[in-house]
Amino acid sequence: MAASGAGAAAERRLTRPRRPRIVAVMETAFDTLAASKALREAGFDRRQAEAAAGAMREAVTADRAALATKADLYRALLIQGAAIIGVIAALPAFA
Repeated sequence: MAASGAGAAAERRLTRPRRPRIVAVMETAFDTLAASKALREAGFDRRQAEAAAGAMREAVTADRAALATKADLYRALLIQGAAIIGVIAALPAFA
């Protein structure tokens, strides 16, 4: 017999497979030529302007998969909090 009401809804939530989370990653464009020209106009020589523009492009288009997410930070905080609680709980044994 099928469950009805609130119990059925809770059962569906527990048994329903989770959908994969889709994260949209926006590709960022960086115009190194325009940056290089602006740097040369500001007094950089060609070599310096090209190197600085290349470094800026690397920073802007860095692999975002290597960056920490909020979930990563929360997970780290939970682990640290659990470790601190464990140490505090063990302190009376050393007294």
